[in-house]
Order: sequence, then C-alpha cells, then structure tokens
Amino acid sequence: MGVMTGTGARPDDFVPVADARPTDVVWPKMTWPPPLDTVLRGHVVEVSPAHLEEDGEELFRALDDEAVWEHLPFRPPDPDAMVDGLRGRLTSGMFPWVMRLRVPYAGLPARSVVGMSSYLEVSVHDARLEIGATAYRPSVWASAVNPDTKLLLLGYAFDDLHVGRVQLKTDVRNTRSQRAIARLGARYEGTLGRFQRRADGTVRDTVLFSILAEDWPRVRDGLQSRLARSSS
Repeated sequence: MGVMTGTGARPDDFVPVADARPTDVVWPKMTWPPPLDTVLRGHVVEVSPAHLEEDGEELFRALDDEAVWEHLPFRPPDPDAMVDGLRGRLTSGMFPWVMRLRVPYAGLPARSVVGMSSYLEVSVHDARLEIGATAYRPSVWASAVNPDTKLLLLGYAFDDLHVGRVQLKTDVRNTRSQRAIARLGARYEGTLGRFQRRADGTVRDTVLFSILAEDWPRVRDGLQSRLARSSS
C-alpha cells in the first residue's frame, strides 16, 4: 500500500508536470553586473544604483515610518544603520537601487528619494534574478511610482541583462504586496511553506510569483498602458 501524503493523495496519483518548452533553444549569456553609472529614466521616477554614503541618509528619512517596515526583516534606527544595511546587501550579492522622482509628484519635489529595491538571488549561469527588498515612502503607495519602477527594472533585466526569469516573493500576510505584484502581470507560482523567519522570530509562508521572458512583452504592454492612463 502506498504511503499517504499530507494532503491525503496517494503518491502514485501525482501527475508529472509537462515540459513547457519541449523545443527550447540555447539561451544567451546573462550580462552581469550592471555598471554603477546606470540611470534608468521612467515617467515619474529615475532609478540608479545605490551609493552608500550619498543615499543612506535620504533613504532613512524617506522610509522612516513603521508601516514601511511591517513586512521587512529589519528597520534601521538611524541613517548609519541604513548605510550598514545597504552595505550588507552589496556584500551578500544583492544589487540595490534607489528611486528618485524625475518630476514633482504626490506633493514631493523633483529629485526626492521615494524608495529602494534590489536585484537579488542572482544566478548568472541560469540567467535569472529576483526583484525584492522593495520599500517606498507611504505617500507614493498605490501611485504610478511602483509600476514605473517595475517597468524600468524589469525592462533592464530582460532587455539589457538578458535574463530569462525574474521572480518576486512576499510574505503571505502582506496582502497589499501580493495584489501589487499580481497587478504587474506576474504569474502566481505557489506558496512556499515555512520559508523565511520574520523579524519577530515567527516563520512566514512566502508567496512566489514570476515573470518569464515569454511573459515580458505582455507585462511590458500592460505596465505602459497603466502608466499612460495615470498620466492622462
């Protein structure tokens, strides 16, 4: 008799997953890392690599709100800790970005720092990366800032770095982030149980999404349409 699984299904009942690309071809090599003088310009934001001493204090002021850090692992108590956090991202293989406004927006002047994000879980050999560790000042939540930022970071990943997969993850309790990722056009791939420890010591389930190279034209067009509507 077969052993029962946790869901009550018999192991022999599992239907193997079909190959989605049975005639796949060799994927081009991924380019890495991005040059440190890279500047990505969108409709309302400008995205550039984070510079520790230059950006740490501005980021701390922009993100110094309890709501920003509710689902992130560590809230820096001061600008020096923010700089240390950015340094930690760099030494762990992450590539942090800073988002500034290109134009006055949401009651803020041009050049205001409005958030940060990172490329992480980078696998050059496999041509994939994750976009995550993202935080925005609350005044730009549910605005054009996130879709504009994601359009830039996704476009750079697919079109310039030649990745084949970008993934995005979030805490199962962060329903606002789940909805925001889904609105990008990302595919829900599943929920990873007991995947990562939270700052309070509990262990979270993590919701996993992806955007593949085959998805990118559809996602790009959707984001461009959203931004066009927001500016009309």
